[in-house]
Amino acid sequence: MAILQARNIGLPLMNLIKMQGAPILQQLHLEEKLLRTTSENWCIINDGTNDPTIVMGMSGVPAELLELEPVIQDQVPVIRRFSGGGTVIVDPGTIFVTFICNRDDLPGIQPYPRPIMNWSSELYKEVFSDTGDFHLRENDYVLGNRKFGGNAQSITKNRWVHHTSFLWNYDVRNMAYLKLPSRAPEYRSARNHVDFICRMKDYMSRSTFIEKTVEASRNYFLVRPLQLETIDTSKLLFTPSTRLLSKEELSSALQSQTKKFCSERIRCRENIEGFSPCGLHEFCNESVVKEDLELLAS
Repeated sequence: MAILQARNIGLPLMNLIKMQGAPILQQLHLEEKLLRTTSENWCIINDGTNDPTIVMGMSGVPAELLELEPVIQDQVPVIRRFSGGGTVIVDPGTIFVTFICNRDDLPGIQPYPRPIMNWSSELYKEVFSDTGDFHLRENDYVLGNRKFGGNAQSITKNRWVHHTSFLWNYDVRNMAYLKLPSRAPEYRSARNHVDFICRMKDYMSRSTFIEKTVEASRNYFLVRPLQLETIDTSKLLFTPSTRLLSKEELSSALQSQTKKFCSERIRCRENIEGFSPCGLHEFCNESVVKEDLELLAS
């Protein structure tokens, strides 16, 4: 009956699921399952997650993206998700919004990253219309020239998912777990994490943001709220590709990274009598290289 009503008014149906503080791994498993095993449109809003967690894109390399030593020491969970995009650290101050859509229900949107990104930015322009400073910059949502929303996508033949992590608030200390990416957007201008991002709470309350996002979605869909408990996906055969990286994987990445640094230091040797500072490493002397050789041999 609801589907018939949606067709009658010319808008496709979209199921809305609201969650409060669900673990990000649980959310990503749900998204991937709904993308691959259902034929309905979905909007998932998760207001915060429990513990600080690092989430990488499907092709993310831990040694290139993370400060592995403190990540391992502090036992920060690291997830590799099913979608592309960059690396974020999420916590209770993050608000997540995900759209899972059939390409035929948005016929004007080509199922490619840039058209989907442009569509989403039009939706959020309405959400942030009162701030007057919302923009899509490359692949990020910004207020002024500071990022507050990171996006990632996964596109299949007939469906796609577009999910965003919004920085309503963040803990500056958590940013130390992330390296500066080697490929950063041009507008970042080599700014560090703190200078590059901003807090959405300085512009809008959590509840207002969620309400406005749902309302803006009604321009494209007939929105039907559902309780998570009413969705029975237990009978759907599915193995998620999103997964938590093990401590062994992270430790192995750290060891490989350390050995690479050791090799670089050894190559700085200028002659057999001694070692001179190369300008790249704080210490480059005989005792350091001896330790490097021992580590490389281990």
